[in-house]
Amino acid sequence: MSTVESSSARDLPPAARVRRLAEHVGATVRVQGWLANRRSAGKLQFLQVRDGSGTVQCVGRKNVLGDELFEQLDGLSQESSLEVWGEVKADERSPGGVELQMAGARVVRAAAEYPITNKEHSTGFLMAHRHLWLRSSKQAATLRVRSRIIKAIRDFFDSRDFVNFDAPMFTPSACEGTSTLFEVDYFGEPAYLTQSGQLYGEAGAMALGKIYTFGPTFRAEKSKTRRHLTEFWMIEPEVAFATLDDVMDLAEDFLCSVVQDVLKDCRPELELLGRDLSKLEAIQKPFPRLSYDEAIEKLKELGHEVPWGEDFGAPDEEALVAAYDKPLLVHRYPHPVKAFYMKRDPNDDRVALCVDVLAPEGYGEIIGGSERADDLDYLLDQIQKHELPMEAFEWYLDLRRFGSVPHGGFGLGLERTVAWITGTRHIRECIPFPRMLHKIYP
Repeated sequence: MSTVESSSARDLPPAARVRRLAEHVGATVRVQGWLANRRSAGKLQFLQVRDGSGTVQCVGRKNVLGDELFEQLDGLSQESSLEVWGEVKADERSPGGVELQMAGARVVRAAAEYPITNKEHSTGFLMAHRHLWLRSSKQAATLRVRSRIIKAIRDFFDSRDFVNFDAPMFTPSACEGTSTLFEVDYFGEPAYLTQSGQLYGEAGAMALGKIYTFGPTFRAEKSKTRRHLTEFWMIEPEVAFATLDDVMDLAEDFLCSVVQDVLKDCRPELELLGRDLSKLEAIQKPFPRLSYDEAIEKLKELGHEVPWGEDFGAPDEEALVAAYDKPLLVHRYPHPVKAFYMKRDPNDDRVALCVDVLAPEGYGEIIGGSERADDLDYLLDQIQKHELPMEAFEWYLDLRRFGSVPHGGFGLGLERTVAWITGTRHIRECIPFPRMLHKIYP
């Protein structure tokens, strides 16, 4: 029987995901998906059917399918939805090592002419059709890796007794500075979309010891670089009684764990994306560490004249990591270029007890962290010097009034991490619907 119309769903073979078809060799299964490509050769049809987990070649013979269904499939347009069923056969030449010998099929809905074809399209065109571009094999693979990275992140912190702690999206004040805030009207009062969950995470650490926040953050940066989005996701652990060394050790363990988990479970996706897996296999402890002073001297040797006291730009970061095949930890930056809440180094008052983790291969900063200032008077002074509204930080200052302890943490940008692990050049492809300067549709 070649069509479903004359058969109930329970008479059909069980549904199986393409990613799992190798587990069903010799069995008859049903694949539900969309037509990615098609070609015919005489009395044979070769359908590339994707279901979101992968793509499988389905071979249909006219004498098996019948004339009517064979002709219907022969005229089917790209991205038409369908169900196909038949026996799973081992075939080393096919993606995933299997193909489906079709016994029947049903067209669920024929698609209109699909705008994204195999020809070259401009980035602007693809971004305007992002809702459809997501269906392409590389975009889908990138998002599957993103999903696995998220799971690896949660697995790492959950296994170490961290508590997931949800920070609010609306905040009454700035965390990283006032120039990159999205202001909203909050029932007649100004409020802001959060730049970071960190300040609230500090409250969580004082209550629960070890926490991590995980959610979207917003920066109104007028930047068009390949590393910036106006909406991105941040993972921010915060640990009571942690020093800067503890923060750096945690970041190192964290990145190693995430990369190895993704390597274990996402090799097909990484290979499809053309990622050099040897680069990821090299991500093992220990990571190189440089103080800001040492980094300045190294940059001078490389021909980069960065005056002491200035932050590093993207070309400086790329020059620093070029000599390493692992992430580089640069610590103890001058305190004026860092946030007000970072603790000063008691051995050198010019610098903060902070660290930036720079990904290899030119992907830039993926982690920024620090030991937090735990002295009330120091924070009062910093809030005044930065001309921040004292009333908006009274709750934050209470954390120093009632049982203050040394503590620290970091923030990791998810999309930059996805870009690095997948080898994707531009961060816009590392989130389903990127929000950038002048880009809010679709």
